[in-house]
Amino acid sequence: MRQILVVLLIGAAFTIGLLWQRVQTLENNTKPTVAAGSTANPKPQQPTVGEVDPITDEDHVRGDRNARIALIEYSDLECPFCQRFHPTAQQIVDAYDGHVMWIYRHFPLEQIHSKAPKEAEAVECANELAGNEGFWALTDKIFEVSPTNNGLNLDDLPKLAAEVGINQNAFKTCLDSGKYADHVAADYQSGLKSGVSGTPGNILLDTTTGNKKLIPGALPFENFKKEIDSMLAQS
Repeated sequence: MRQILVVLLIGAAFTIGLLWQRVQTLENNTKPTVAAGSTANPKPQQPTVGEVDPITDEDHVRGDRNARIALIEYSDLECPFCQRFHPTAQQIVDAYDGHVMWIYRHFPLEQIHSKAPKEAEAVECANELAGNEGFWALTDKIFEVSPTNNGLNLDDLPKLAAEVGINQNAFKTCLDSGKYADHVAADYQSGLKSGVSGTPGNILLDTTTGNKKLIPGALPFENFKKEIDSMLAQS
């Protein structure tokens, strides 16, 4: 009996370890180097960027829309790594004033963040009611106050909208309608097509040469600077 119990405990621990590893992979857009209990030592693989949807007037842009380099971020408003990366993306836009624009697209990881799709709809409602500035204002506010990992109370969204100057009643009507659910889902599919598998999924696109690179995860400013400088140096 004792041996059976030991085997069951080992099996349970193994299963929990795999589940935890899967959650971390989804959130940080990193792949585990080895499976639990494996002695393999694979070489890290360079992420491959797929087909990137063109930038349109419907995209939410921070910075100069005519900038040569586009930082396209596929993000989840309940992702702690997206929250961490948010000021880094702003730092990139500020440092490359006029040369880099930041484009925000939705990639809610609904499997682990069930509230993220509705929060994505919320910032789309902010865009409808207060334009691009309203979109970014509410996005900033949510990242500022959210505990992340499904910690935000969705009932607080109208109040947060009001705090950034959006009519609370109109916002609630928009959010309750669910009119932007399809838009959020389309962004998610766009991210999958471009090679994104977790958040933040970042793509650097040179609008002059067409060169593009997928940079997954909440990497520091220096990592992006190296790639942006290389792109800008090309004619």
